Amino acid sequence: MTGPGRDAETGPERGTGPVPQPRPGTRPLLALAALCATLFTAVAVTVAVRHGAPLAPEQAVHRWALAHREEPLRSTAGALTATGTGPVPYLMAVLAGLLAGRGARGRLRAVACAVAVLAVGQAVRYGLMELLARPRPATADWAGRASGYAFPSGHATTSALAAGLLAWGIARYAGRGPARTWCAVLALWAVAVGLTRVYLGVHWPGDVLGGWLLAGTVLSLALLLERYALPDRYAADGLPESGGAGPA
Repeated sequence: MTGPGRDAETGPERGTGPVPQPRPGTRPLLALAALCATLFTAVAVTVAVRHGAPLAPEQAVHRWALAHREEPLRSTAGALTATGTGPVPYLMAVLAGLLAGRGARGRLRAVACAVAVLAVGQAVRYGLMELLARPRPATADWAGRASGYAFPSGHATTSALAAGLLAWGIARYAGRGPARTWCAVLALWAVAVGLTRVYLGVHWPGDVLGGWLLAGTVLSLALLLERYALPDRYAADGLPESGGAGPA
């Protein structure tokens, strides 16, 4: 594939800036979005028909968390869960845009898009939370701060969105090796944040699962719209408008 900073025989020139990365095709993204949305719907319907009552496996996990809440795990979980909300996810979204964009204008647009994806995901999550109105576990079981209804988990949704956005930014900037490593690190962080919500007794496991599935749906749809939101990036990388990789 040829393009800016590339030679058909010698490959990419070194030191010319972000390394172009092939985009996933439209069909795999549509399939992933459909899968996440279908699974999320199944979890949400289960919550709705049971009027928020936890399933037996959820109760068992909750009891286990209460029985194993000891120091220093409790303090570590409290510190980790704090990174899944507030300014941290938005700073991650800003960094994602700065990495993904090209030039001052491109970076500004990429930052705006990344922050918008995070904000839209949170807005959808809040609307669903109010609609389903699932009660949280008993407040006597809480070992952390929480507000509002339980499903889907705000921390799980937000941290997964932020992790996905930053992984996208790194993938657009770095080579395959560093991108894979950082994607794995970010995925572990998002999973850990979600698990702390169950460990601290403020969410049922289904709330966290719902948050992850909702984030997966939003991120997949955002990637499908990337070529429209960031057309300059596609043109700079010499990639077709269909969203697939360019000609070999």
